[in-house]
Amino acid sequence: MRADVSDALLRFVMSPEAKKSSSVTGWSKLGGTLPAPLFIFLAGVSFALVTEKLREKGIERNAIARQTVLRGAEVFGMGLLFRVQEFALGYPWSPWTDLLRVDVLNILGLSMMLMGVLCWATGDGEVAAARIRNFVAGIIAAVIVAMVTPPLWTTHRPKFLPWPIESYINGVHIFDQPQPWLFPLFPWSAFAFVGLAVGFFLFSDFAKRKELWPSRRSAAWGSLPVRFPFFFDSSSLHLYAVYDYWHSNPDFFLIRCGILLMILFLVYAWCRWGFAQKGFSPIIQLGRLHCWCTGAYRICLWKIFHPAKGGSAAR
Repeated sequence: MRADVSDALLRFVMSPEAKKSSSVTGWSKLGGTLPAPLFIFLAGVSFALVTEKLREKGIERNAIARQTVLRGAEVFGMGLLFRVQEFALGYPWSPWTDLLRVDVLNILGLSMMLMGVLCWATGDGEVAAARIRNFVAGIIAAVIVAMVTPPLWTTHRPKFLPWPIESYINGVHIFDQPQPWLFPLFPWSAFAFVGLAVGFFLFSDFAKRKELWPSRRSAAWGSLPVRFPFFFDSSSLHLYAVYDYWHSNPDFFLIRCGILLMILFLVYAWCRWGFAQKGFSPIIQLGRLHCWCTGAYRICLWKIFHPAKGGSAAR
């Protein structure tokens, strides 16, 4: 659930006094913007794990890049097809501009393609050395994306580009200002690069030798990005002309990265010491439920567009 939906629910169910509480609304916005970063972050972790597995099999760097970039292009194409499907289901009420809306699958596919190029550019040489370079490159790429997001959203918008292209940079779509409910490369690709760095770290020789150390330290490291933004936000030094904490500010990005690292530790702890040892894992159940919902959704679409022979079409 995104922050705007969460705020609407708050206005509906909360008392007027609670609505005035900045802490309650702040935590609501923070929690409401976690699902999408978590999805993109885990995609970056998975990308690193797949790349490492291919390297261990002795596949050359160019072949790995070709495979991963093509996979990203496939996801991007699926995102475009999903937009066509949504337009068809909403026709004739859906505007044609919805076909060019930047959604999470679009940005995930582009992020995978960028990660493939990054791993290719910094992945030459021995596997261990390439892993370290990929780890450092992932962090640097995430920092660059997060730091340039505010000006790209405000003072240095690429207005000379057609709006379908600019939407992939700042999510402006057909409006006068960038829209926070869309998924442009800036800042959303930064979560993929953070996940890429974390994935390569988990595959490092140090992490393999000390299995519990990285998981425990991920919780400690996660607390640091949560604390630092409060210091930066209260300082007298301001880097950007326009301040938009909840949408484009790097402090908000840093807080969410810290929470993602802590979630990663909690998942590991649950699987290592929790009820997952007794056969129950919320992560596994979530995956099974997602598959069930996807199957039911496809069945409904099939019934709508392919009614039974001799029967009336679904309304």
